[in-house]
Amino acid sequence: MLTGTWGEPKPQARIPLVDPSFLEQTAWRKSYADLVREKADLSDYDCYTCHEQKNPPPLRYNAEHVLLVPDEHSDIKMGHGTHNRNNLCYNCHNEGNLLTFSTRDGNELKFAESSRLCGSCHGPNFRDWEAGVHGRMNGYWDHQLGDFRRLDCVNCHNPHSPRIPTRKPAPPPHPLRLPLSPEAPAPLALSH
Repeated sequence: MLTGTWGEPKPQARIPLVDPSFLEQTAWRKSYADLVREKADLSDYDCYTCHEQKNPPPLRYNAEHVLLVPDEHSDIKMGHGTHNRNNLCYNCHNEGNLLTFSTRDGNELKFAESSRLCGSCHGPNFRDWEAGVHGRMNGYWDHQLGDFRRLDCVNCHNPHSPRIPTRKPAPPPHPLRLPLSPEAPAPLALSH
């Protein structure tokens, strides 16, 4: 029964709140465009601090033809694709100008245009991203109410190893009506 002896409601179990991490709006990663907006230090993105212009760094491979990432880039873990075909720096980075990207069809893109680079290979995902059904947007759908910002691909995906790690799923929604208590009578079945 939902009420006590005198008709007052029985105390119900508290519905736990959703873990705040499911409501977090901060991106997992910062894109180059984010750093530019924040006026952050971009010296890590100046490849020519270490590399010579007009002399692209040579790529080295092991006996299994797996790219050997230089010690200077030890923070990069290559894992783009399932067959090791995309683990080549110059699939994305422009060999002739390390301060830009190069799409499959040869277009040169700035670092802040990384989502267009992703779209040059991942067309269906890019079209979904442009339409707002892949990825995440923060702000207002109704632009008259305020601004919105579509996150870049690299805000969620590490470009060198883009598979997103699995995480605990969000809890199911709570029912609008509280479940009947165990001692409540079962509803009567209709008979014909």
